Amino acid sequence: MLFGADSKYDSGSGWPSFWQPLIPVARRNCDDHSDGTHRIEVRCAHRDSHLGHLFPDGPRATGLRYYINSMALDFAPE
Repeated sequence: MLFGADSKYDSGSGWPSFWQPLIPVARRNCDDHSDGTHRIEVRCAHRDSHLGHLFPDGPRATGLRYYINSMALDFAPE
């Protein structure tokens, strides 16, 4: 599990957003220039699959917004 329900918040973007990962080493960040601008891509550290992007405009707790594609989510009970 990469993100917990307690770090999910409504960013107003329409995409699932989290302000921190549960296990930071379970994901890795990569530079992404695919749309002509610089973004930080979030990838699964184990399978190297695309999860979403990381932006520095999140809530105060970390100031980060993990913008995660809904197709990358798998919900599990705690």
